[in-house]
Amino acid sequence: MSESNNMLRLAMIQMAVTENKRKNIETAQTMLRQAAGQGAQMAVLPEMFCCPYHTKSFPVYAEPEGGNTWQVMSDAARENGLYLVAGSMPETDQGRCYNTSYVFGPDGKQIGKHRKMHLFDIDIEGGQYFQESDTLTPGEQVTVFDTPFGKMGVAICYDFRFPELARLMVLDGARILIVPAAFNMTTGPRHWQLMFRSRAVDNQAFTIGVAPARNPRASYVSYAHSIAVSPWGHVLKQMDINPGMEIVELNLRDVIEIRAQLPLLKHRRTDLYQLKCRANVRSKSKKE
Repeated sequence: MSESNNMLRLAMIQMAVTENKRKNIETAQTMLRQAAGQGAQMAVLPEMFCCPYHTKSFPVYAEPEGGNTWQVMSDAARENGLYLVAGSMPETDQGRCYNTSYVFGPDGKQIGKHRKMHLFDIDIEGGQYFQESDTLTPGEQVTVFDTPFGKMGVAICYDFRFPELARLMVLDGARILIVPAAFNMTTGPRHWQLMFRSRAVDNQAFTIGVAPARNPRASYVSYAHSIAVSPWGHVLKQMDINPGMEIVELNLRDVIEIRAQLPLLKHRRTDLYQLKCRANVRSKSKKE
């Protein structure tokens, strides 16, 4: 990685999501242009940025890979010269529906794809009830993709609660862990910042969480508070509940320096324990 690629300007786009798919896509396009205009080199959209976060909506809004929403995001990455983690969107494939994040390079080519591996099936007493498995199928790949700024990993929301997944991405070389997400008003106040700081410290990596803006009238209310955390656990940026965009500057040298000064990854007792995934569940960084 060259000296010029040590600094990354990343835009967290916390957009409002409505029931109008076209309006959501147009909002994303507008905010991506704004991000590029402010010098962003990479942008991240929220989980289900084009679709209401509701199980019954996922099959209705779903498109195959290469569909209209995919194409618009590919074009937006190319037209704005951005690396783009296009939040997530419902994907249909052979009669199944997935919660899928596509990653595009500044030439518009797909360089990564992650299907949410852990489905959000919860029933918290006095709090949130949600069953993604009513309509979604879980993905089966750990996703890391290459950029001139180094490798980056992608997970989607509930995936990030599983520390094994974050560690697998880091063991595959990821220095930034990017998470389109939509925590709710039960789990968000308790765990959102705690989780992103914990994963950053445990893995000595930048963690980025991007959520939809809060809409108290929605059937599922997003906690919002999109966040960027340093490898040392410092909160670099945290947004409020409103639609907007924040650009955070990430110094990738911090990862190298912190891992050298406090070599947690080197101090793992791999003679006593190991973490690994099956060879066929590691994602490809290029579209096949």
